[in-house]
Amino acid sequence: MKILSYLLAYRRFLLIVLTPLLLLPLPLIIKTKEAECAYTLFIVAIFWLTEALPLAVSALLPAFMFPLFGIMESKQVASAYFKDFHLLLIGVICLATSIEKWNFHKRVALRMVMLVGVNPAWLMLGFMVSCAFLSMWLSNTSAAAMVMPIVEAVAQQIIRAETEADVLEMSCSNGSINLALELDENIAECESSDWKKKEKQVNGYDNDVGSTVCTIEKENEKEKKQVLKNLPPTETGRKSKKDKYSGIFKVMCLCVAYSATIGGLTTITGTSTNLIFAEHFNTRYPACQCINFGSWFILSIPITVIILLLSWVWLQWLFLGFDFKNMFKCGKKKTAREEASAQVIQKEYKKLGPMSYPEAVTLVLFILMTLLWFTREPGFIPGWSSLFPKYKGYATDSTTALVIGLLFFIIPAKTLSRTSNGENTVFGYTPLITWKEFQSCMPWEIAILVGGGFALADGCEVSKLSEWVASKLTPLGSLPLWLVILISCLIVTSVTEVASNPATITIFLPILSPLAEAIHVNPLFILIPATLCTSFAFLLPVANPANAIVFSYGHLTIMDMVKAGLGINIVGVAVVMLAIMTWIVPIFDLFTYPSWAPNISATNNTGL
Repeated sequence: MKILSYLLAYRRFLLIVLTPLLLLPLPLIIKTKEAECAYTLFIVAIFWLTEALPLAVSALLPAFMFPLFGIMESKQVASAYFKDFHLLLIGVICLATSIEKWNFHKRVALRMVMLVGVNPAWLMLGFMVSCAFLSMWLSNTSAAAMVMPIVEAVAQQIIRAETEADVLEMSCSNGSINLALELDENIAECESSDWKKKEKQVNGYDNDVGSTVCTIEKENEKEKKQVLKNLPPTETGRKSKKDKYSGIFKVMCLCVAYSATIGGLTTITGTSTNLIFAEHFNTRYPACQCINFGSWFILSIPITVIILLLSWVWLQWLFLGFDFKNMFKCGKKKTAREEASAQVIQKEYKKLGPMSYPEAVTLVLFILMTLLWFTREPGFIPGWSSLFPKYKGYATDSTTALVIGLLFFIIPAKTLSRTSNGENTVFGYTPLITWKEFQSCMPWEIAILVGGGFALADGCEVSKLSEWVASKLTPLGSLPLWLVILISCLIVTSVTEVASNPATITIFLPILSPLAEAIHVNPLFILIPATLCTSFAFLLPVANPANAIVFSYGHLTIMDMVKAGLGINIVGVAVVMLAIMTWIVPIFDLFTYPSWAPNISATNNTGL
């Protein structure tokens, strides 16, 4: 048993040491560049999937393995680690930093929820829409972390209001006074303090998980149960109420986690997997300029809307029951729950006060960045890039992101204000964001991870490994196209549940691109659905950071997430399959093999 415990303790170290040793026969026996590149690829892929080493550290392995194997020079490999993608990421993070710093995200989320009303179903939809909208422009993790404290506060208030209403009703019907009501008030106070602790924990301020347990709540629950034992049988239905309250917390938490992921599908910058796909595609097929911010938005916005609505229906039905008639009933008086929700949301919104100068500037720059992205090459009319006909293709989405991003470091965060005697008060010059604030938001691990993926892709091209893979995948051409797409989607969706999304897409893109070329199919036919399905990590808390943040609040079990996530996974894959076979086809003329894709011969003379 001691040996077993040692092996478990050092399993990551053993994996790091044994993986290269066990795979060593591959380059030693098959002495070709393809085998040496495959050896590097396998080691990096295993380390990424198991996270034996940090993702960014594993991504640096090609930087020294390719030069040692003679596949690429060190200068060539190094150039792969910083691409156009990284400039786009820098510009987007500048925007995200300003949004987070000046609390603009909270104003947007609360305003959207106020627009949809406080009916529980519509309230849930409001949170989903606001979180999805935020994740279109920020990282999925940031969107979930921003919205979740608001959702928690609203859910706590709903439970408190309904519990007090229920106990008061029972007290009146039995002629008893409010002992249970007093208990509920104590519980409410306890829940409020519990929420504050959990909020701190999620934001990294409190690591003591045990401190989130409330002893007062336990004591009060015992007393409350004793009181309820003396009630008539007709009133013991409160147990079902308790289950309902639990369902409210569960559905609110899950709607935030899933909408943050779903919203990220909408834009190229919404999630790292989309960015990785765009850079890989533009690097592998430079003659094709069809993937940009506008084209991706057009193909993905219907997918996002459909999946979001179906997820809303699924979660509502699974945890609360879908009362269609009650939802759309007009002129209905607000319940205690709805009144409580409205009060919390309005109170939180009032706390923000009027829109500040930094918020207004951030909003203007955000709108400007979005407009410039959409109008660069809209397709149906000439974009602003046509103003530079001599330099066609020079300006990309990263150009826009950088220009706007730099403005955040230039525009002052404060304006001159007048005192009572009419004089201007001069503040020290401080920009909207500082370099330290930018650094704290910049996902350097993702930047290096993506660079490692590009280095691997370049190595596969130089060593001819991609051509060898393509030749072996040619027999798949005999299968129906829809089946090939479905198989690739299911494989990617399964792997991304246990591996990080960026690592999964980085591994599969160099495999799926040669597959499409080998079976003589437009590469976008396979790459677009695979990229979208890589984001469908809904089953486990460890599948993506948004799930982990929501799970940390303590309202969910693993089975809750698996049960809900499985349904949304099925919905997601089905909607993506529908999209790729219908409205996406005319956007990119998918049924025609494009001239920008290479014609790879089915024969290959390599020794691998």
